[in-house]
Amino acid sequence: MEHEQTSELFSLHIDPLTKSHLWETARWARFLAILGFILCALIILGGIFFGSIFNSFTGGSDVYGGAGLNPTVFGFAMAVLYILFAVVYFFPCLFLYRFATRMKTALNSNAQQELNISFQNLKSLFKYVGIITIIILALYALLFVVAMLGLAARA
Repeated sequence: MEHEQTSELFSLHIDPLTKSHLWETARWARFLAILGFILCALIILGGIFFGSIFNSFTGGSDVYGGAGLNPTVFGFAMAVLYILFAVVYFFPCLFLYRFATRMKTALNSNAQQELNISFQNLKSLFKYVGIITIIILALYALLFVVAMLGLAARA
């Protein structure tokens, strides 16, 4: 039974309607990937200049009344966070761009290897986003537990 399913799977072909859908998907994927790269660059630029921008808003003084928050350190920390976020966001854009370009190449030249690589990049995109989602959910759960422990300790 399993062998029959495998042989049927490999006998799939791309008909004109599927090719049309894949072509349009590749166009939109390329568009979104390029916008993602632009957004990554803007986030990095924002991160680089965040420290100086934050200091200009506060006038370089300790506006927090000695609460231990140094505007320079806070600005640097936020800059690092922005750049880290841009690096994390860069890879899904890269996988999406590779999917789109390889898909267009595969559809234009009927190259099976390019089609395989295209879908491999799409798989990598979803795997990466899934792992990042799991990490974020774990951080939310950890934050929830810490908040509950803090409330319990306070009571």
